[in-house]
Amino acid sequence: MINTVSNAIEIKNLVVSFPTPAGYSAVVRGINLTINLGDRVAIVGESGSGKTMMGLSMLGIQPTSAQVEGEILIGDVNMVTAADAVARKLRGNYISMVFQEPLTSLNPVRTISSQLSESVRRHNSISKKEAEARVLAVLTAVGIPAPEERMKSYPHQLSGGLRQRVMIALALINKPQLVVADEPTTALDATIQAQILDLLRSGMGDAALMLITHDLAVAADVCNRIVVMYAGNIVEQGPVAEILSNPKHPYTRGLLSAIPKFDQARPALNPIPGAPPTISEVVPGCRFASRCSYADAQCTASEPEFINNIACFHPVTGAVK
Repeated sequence: MINTVSNAIEIKNLVVSFPTPAGYSAVVRGINLTINLGDRVAIVGESGSGKTMMGLSMLGIQPTSAQVEGEILIGDVNMVTAADAVARKLRGNYISMVFQEPLTSLNPVRTISSQLSESVRRHNSISKKEAEARVLAVLTAVGIPAPEERMKSYPHQLSGGLRQRVMIALALINKPQLVVADEPTTALDATIQAQILDLLRSGMGDAALMLITHDLAVAADVCNRIVVMYAGNIVEQGPVAEILSNPKHPYTRGLLSAIPKFDQARPALNPIPGAPPTISEVVPGCRFASRCSYADAQCTASEPEFINNIACFHPVTGAVK
């Protein structure tokens, strides 16, 4: 039973670990995050920062080899310890997910109508005819042309943009309170990407959105809050305007500096030097220290706490070059 609360989900000290020859090693390291109803939150960071694994854990669909600790609270239910039957009822009905590649997420031998209708009927006591009516309504809402015909189609008969719209329709069809979208535009061309982003920005209704992306421009376009992850940790978070205009963590500043400046005749690329630590690499201090020009002995000796929306011993201010 879900109590009435003001937040869509609350994550407390989430740790997700995988077995290695040296024992379990964490890819998500003590995350604390609250997403309120109606929020549009972007989770950004390099590949391997733990963004997707956090999202999968929120729905309880992480790989079976993963060990999950902490709390993922949906109302008064902890998804980490909830019985399978309870978690299944919440997935789709309260929290849903839009995956990165719809062609591998949709069933290739079933029609669009069949797949969406099944999701509706698993969570609602309605007839097949009523379920199909809801499918038609949600396909129309996400902007699929000729939805009556598309309902009869198989996934391979649709373009990439239409398949992603179907995935969004599948995520929305049971009117969840939180939608997790994992890099939903990566495989799309620029024109279709813009259409999908517009749908995510304005078509979520009252649902909260957690958008996992590596693209800060996408985050700024769709969301009102940015959470920056690095090597399994949240290192900075805040309103979009604040993060983009005055980032304080050297890693956030590095991400912004790496964006090409197209107002220049020959845009320079400014990548962050080095690479993130591997899953099994033991780092005694700040995990970004080896790549940071501001790091000193304190940074390599101990890990900074997350205080006032940043985890850094030496916050920086001023314009990003």
